[in-house]
Amino acid sequence: MQLLAVALARLLLLAAAFFPRGAPAADDETYYNPGACPKSLRCGDGVQVHYPFFLANASYTIDGNSYCGYPGMAVACEGGRATLRLKDSNYTVLAINYDKHTVTVADADVLDDGGGGGCPRVKHNVSVPVETWLNLSTTANDNLTFYFGCDFTAATPPQPPIPPISCSGFPERDGVSYVAVQADVPHKDSWPRACKEVVVTPVLKELLLSSDDAYLPSLNSDGYGKLLKQGFQLTWDPSAGPCFVCEDSGGQCSYNQSGEFIGCLCSDGRVRNPVCGKKTKPRKLALTIGSSIAAGVLSLLLAVMTCLYFRKRRQYKMTSSSRLLKYTASGGTPRSRGSTDMESGSVHSPHTHHFTYEELEEATDSFSGAMEIGDGGFGTVYKGHLRDGRVVAVKRLYNNSCRRVEQFLNEAAILSRLRHPNLVLFYGCTSSRSRELLLVYEFVPNGTVADHLHGHCAAERALSWPLRLSVAVEAAAALAYLHAVEPPIVHRDVKTTNILLDANFHVKVADFGLSRLVPLDVTHVSTAPQGTPGYVDPEYHQCYQLTDRSDVYSFGVVLVELISSKPAVDVTRDRSEISLAGMAINKIQQCQLEQLVDLGLGYGSDEATRKAMTMVAELAFRCLQQNGEMRPPIKEVFDALRSIQEGGFAKEKEGDALVAPRSPNTVHAPWDSMSTTTSVSSQ
Repeated sequence: MQLLAVALARLLLLAAAFFPRGAPAADDETYYNPGACPKSLRCGDGVQVHYPFFLANASYTIDGNSYCGYPGMAVACEGGRATLRLKDSNYTVLAINYDKHTVTVADADVLDDGGGGGCPRVKHNVSVPVETWLNLSTTANDNLTFYFGCDFTAATPPQPPIPPISCSGFPERDGVSYVAVQADVPHKDSWPRACKEVVVTPVLKELLLSSDDAYLPSLNSDGYGKLLKQGFQLTWDPSAGPCFVCEDSGGQCSYNQSGEFIGCLCSDGRVRNPVCGKKTKPRKLALTIGSSIAAGVLSLLLAVMTCLYFRKRRQYKMTSSSRLLKYTASGGTPRSRGSTDMESGSVHSPHTHHFTYEELEEATDSFSGAMEIGDGGFGTVYKGHLRDGRVVAVKRLYNNSCRRVEQFLNEAAILSRLRHPNLVLFYGCTSSRSRELLLVYEFVPNGTVADHLHGHCAAERALSWPLRLSVAVEAAAALAYLHAVEPPIVHRDVKTTNILLDANFHVKVADFGLSRLVPLDVTHVSTAPQGTPGYVDPEYHQCYQLTDRSDVYSFGVVLVELISSKPAVDVTRDRSEISLAGMAINKIQQCQLEQLVDLGLGYGSDEATRKAMTMVAELAFRCLQQNGEMRPPIKEVFDALRSIQEGGFAKEKEGDALVAPRSPNTVHAPWDSMSTTTSVSSQ
């Protein structure tokens, strides 16, 4: 009977997930602005743009996630054209068929007739990003293959049995060029190796193979250009996942940038999951009922298997990490489930997704050494590939002490409530019953800022001065966000090894194991100093008082690293210059900035760069003041950096006057060189 009751409860839960429900209490609902996304917009030559497409400049969000349409289906409406961007290329939208879920697009360069005389030169293969819901239609398209710059000599295969491009305006470059339907060149032919470039582009099969042969006879003259201008077809499939029942109930699906379903946007302004309150159509409702019944039968079997599984599981001993997790979550340190306190958090947050140990073990190839990508403070970090296609970074706890487990809990709890484009995205973690403690983040592929400044990537000199200034602005933006949330969060371990860079060199601040929540009604938190030598706030080190200005000090060290390319601590330097912070204060006070900065960044050759680097140095000087009250808040630092980046003079408000940043000569504070000894590890 007990087993049957459990199964019935599961069946009711499944039914509740599919059937429309009444409006819940207001305090249980999330709302959005139904008027924020235009219902329909005419753009270009008669193209109607509406859901699931949305305007590219739309910034309407729920918890930082775009909700106007499907991921990757943003349309820019400019200059009388509707433009869809795929990867790094623009495509003009010629037509959208919302009933058949197709969109016809053409390469913008082709429509602009870059070659002249109707003879455009295609410059790239068509690539549809995996993040978008769009796909190349395999039934509506065929391919043309362009062979550019072919040079046939005695040492190469003979000229192919297809005529070269003879279009009068075609830009010939270093040889003869050809265009052919892809099937016209068998794979066994080796002559394409004599060509400098091969580009494959889709065209509409219906036009290419039309009965009146409108394009084929003149394919090698102006026919190919006319065909390219007719575009090709992309499709999208709205029937996958919860979107099917959401749209059928009168709602619009909301997705985050990773393509994950957030909720169903209903016409009354509520966000529900997975359907709105309207009744579904009878046919689809019957399908839903059938699915629920099938799910109920399946749940009975699952219930039996679940009972057997947990009975067997009790016979196993807990791993040491699981015992510690249970201890710290219930007895070792005061905390409550689903909430956080100043010094710790719980992985039982309702917003935290729980992965199984087995799926993360599979994703990392059993935590293979080949997948290891670094050290994350209290655990080894592995690259992993989830079954849903996401590439992730998995942090694995390697020291099963109470202190390490507490840091694990703290990072999971804090990250689960944060969303900012310059903070590493937290996907979830393992549960308290897992064999091991594992945290899962987005994979950030371009290493750390430290790697590029003075690590293994430094020789590449990829971080130019504009990029370094951009890194400073984005890192300051992330810290400003942390200090502005309620309650505010002090990162407590700001350093260049915790600032990651994505493929486009955008910042992702990471590693929140030492972070602390600071209640709004207090000025500081009393706790033993922790952090990394060279970055720890000296006032925090001396007085055991943690404030948001402790992060500002650490960020000041980061600013000096960015202008100098030197590490925060280097025992090979002169004794008085082992600490970069102390070295920077000394050089700036003595007006010897040229002995501090990386001259290879253009400090001595470009006046604008010299001015900007000097202003950043002055800003770093203010951040590095020993007295925390003399340091600017991080929001002011962010505003100053953004002003420097825009080419203006960074300003700050003093009373009613706006003045330029203080120079080193106007800031007087005693300075003691920082100790490079390891901070106290207990609290």
